[in-house]
Amino acid sequence: MVEGARFQIRIFPSQATINKRESDIKMPEKLLYELSQPGRRGVRIPKLDVPETEGLPEGLSRAEDAPLPEVSENEAMRHFVRLSTLNHHVDRDFYPLGSCTMKYNPKINEVVSADPLFADLHPFVPMNMAQGALELMYELGESLKTVTGFDAVTLQPPAGASGELTGLMMMLAGHRDKGETHRNKVIIPDSSHGTNPATINFAGCEVIEIPSKEDGTLDPEAVRAVADENLVGLMVTNPNTLGIFESNIRQVADIVHEAGGYMYMDGANLNALMGITTPVALGFDVMHINLHKTFSTPHGGGGPGAGPVCCVSELEPFLPTPVVAKSGDEFVMDWDRPKSIGKMHGFYGNFLVLVRALTYILSTGGDGLAEVSKMAILNANYLRVKLQNDFHLPHPDRCLHEVVFSADKQAQIGVRALDIAKRLLDFGMHAPTVYFPLIVHEAMMIEPTETESKESLDHFIEVMKQIAREAEENPDLLHEAPTTTPVRRLDEALASRQPNVRFKAENA
Repeated sequence: MVEGARFQIRIFPSQATINKRESDIKMPEKLLYELSQPGRRGVRIPKLDVPETEGLPEGLSRAEDAPLPEVSENEAMRHFVRLSTLNHHVDRDFYPLGSCTMKYNPKINEVVSADPLFADLHPFVPMNMAQGALELMYELGESLKTVTGFDAVTLQPPAGASGELTGLMMMLAGHRDKGETHRNKVIIPDSSHGTNPATINFAGCEVIEIPSKEDGTLDPEAVRAVADENLVGLMVTNPNTLGIFESNIRQVADIVHEAGGYMYMDGANLNALMGITTPVALGFDVMHINLHKTFSTPHGGGGPGAGPVCCVSELEPFLPTPVVAKSGDEFVMDWDRPKSIGKMHGFYGNFLVLVRALTYILSTGGDGLAEVSKMAILNANYLRVKLQNDFHLPHPDRCLHEVVFSADKQAQIGVRALDIAKRLLDFGMHAPTVYFPLIVHEAMMIEPTETESKESLDHFIEVMKQIAREAEENPDLLHEAPTTTPVRRLDEALASRQPNVRFKAENA
């Protein structure tokens, strides 16, 4: 740690001059990227010991050698290590991104998923030559059914949003099967994930948004007021995006079921329920699981992901085809499903994410999964109590796996949630989710996950308290942050309109 007059910060290998501005320490791009020198080698390739290929068609052979970089092994290694330290990641430091569950990913997952018998298996291989992979998928499905309490499962959807669409299409198919084709309305709370209304629209249904109660939970009477004969169902995350358990969920489920609708659970926050209760016990009929989040696959930047869907027996006939099944001593792909909604993804899902998930479940064990939920809840509530006097807490009651603060107190003196998020980068920490959920002004959604130690949480608390003091004493410091990162604060509006994601050397 380096003690400074205004702040303290962890030093990483790429930050030797931590307190200098980027403009003061900028390294020439040639030293960062253009490392090639003629004749330099990292490996010596053996002499050709077979005849050279002759007779290539004209236009396919090179007139001169390809301009490949020529660097030594240690220069190549330093280059990629340097690049890895320029980007923040969960293996580097704290990553409290609320709702996205960026927890530590055990490296045994990577070892198992990299096994060539899994990684190199072609999706078109005959079933009798893929029994191990099919057994893995079958056992994962059985494990997910145990965790959630549901009767059936598909592993096919490649992400949470795809899982949402799958579940909603199954709900619609269930209504069609009863001859109730007029149903077209889906209820969501105003605290819902943004994908929920998007999925409902994509499925051709009407979004019915209802306001949450003052405590941030569903209002049963608001649900009752719109639960009519056109209801497809209700879609809600539990615990919700405020990190609060929906305490009225059984009453809400009764209202929806009385109207003939289905209960859909957005499973993004399942990591707060495992081993404590099940979605079935709460009255849900179908849900998707963000497998990459709850069951530990590195994700971000668009993938990889997986969104298995679990359901009650009434909706099981409508699962996408094919479904992994067991026939005697063999594992098969069951395509004979006349009521299925069809295929939702090429092949059978993101297989290596499934490998990682089962590895995590088996290595953690049933008791371990329950401990995951309990520790996630404990860590979030520890942050809630320690920071509630420094930042506004719209819903002060106990939270579950994540806590939502507001920067309203700081906004009154000109410091916004965005400024706080940027300042955190100066301390080597990733920012929490900001400005979501939308119903909280200047929201800061913090999810510490179960994998963070008390020491890490205490350091984060210390930093957040210091930032709160800085907001009062030196707000310009926060307006300028970050000051120690490889790239300073960007013009986010310009970046979204004119993205520049390709490196080009200055002398190129």
